[in-house]
Amino acid sequence: MAALPSLRQLSYLVTLSETLHFTEAARRSFVTQSTLSGGIMELERLLGGVLVERDRQNVRLTPLGEQVVARARVLLADAQDLMRLSREMSEPLTGDLHLGIIPTIAPFILSALLEEVHQQLPKIQLHLHEAQSEKIMEKLEHGQLDMILLALPFNTRNLKVAEIAREDLYLVCNTADQNAMHATNLDELDLSHLMLLEEGHCLRDHTLSACPIDERKNDHQLKASSLPTLVEMVNSNLGFTLLPQIAVQTQFLKSQEHICAKTIANAPSRTLALITRKSTPLQNEFDVLLEILHKIMHQMDLSI
Repeated sequence: MAALPSLRQLSYLVTLSETLHFTEAARRSFVTQSTLSGGIMELERLLGGVLVERDRQNVRLTPLGEQVVARARVLLADAQDLMRLSREMSEPLTGDLHLGIIPTIAPFILSALLEEVHQQLPKIQLHLHEAQSEKIMEKLEHGQLDMILLALPFNTRNLKVAEIAREDLYLVCNTADQNAMHATNLDELDLSHLMLLEEGHCLRDHTLSACPIDERKNDHQLKASSLPTLVEMVNSNLGFTLLPQIAVQTQFLKSQEHICAKTIANAPSRTLALITRKSTPLQNEFDVLLEILHKIMHQMDLSI
């Protein structure tokens, strides 16, 4: 049987792909630069091709190197799951659990989520990571997160998806905006006044999916980096926006006396989902967390 690449060699290449700097990659790998370079050279020998191009100024992956990195990430994540499998068999529902959540969900469920996890999973140490959908998706695929909570539609690749609840987006406008206040469907709105989150937020994509708007009309508008900023822009009567139901039903808008939130015909919706790798050893934790989230959403009058 031919010699196979080692996980250590693959991890060296993955780390180098993230830094494109041999010294920094070696530091992150806790080895010397010569050890890391030697590991990658041996990997190239085993695979029979050049993975990394090097010169005095630049380090870049070859097309083969990029493909190997993509495969290596999957293998490394599976190896991490394998290491956790033994512990999970002997001590289920214990240890660390890293959960990624997008910013348009996290603020509205965290208090209830933490309380329920503390009660139902007392031996679990929950670590929360808030970031945009693509970032937490990549971290899940790379084994840096155990599960993620995000909103569909979104490309979930070859991952395990459990839908939790469906929610509509509400029209949120300033009470001085008479056109928006009297609108009963999206077609009656002047979409040049629609304000959005900045690119990278899936809520932006969900909104645009239902609004046939040429985004160039909005180039002069501010683009918010967060929901609180977006609400402040509405409060200043700079335009209107669409917000998820869980945001509207919490205390999020209560202090904004000049803001109205209402349902509107043909508004888009989104589906909240819990996602993990198919190879996860934390199936028990996944099932309990799914039950917890179903309970929280039911309390908020949300369901599939």
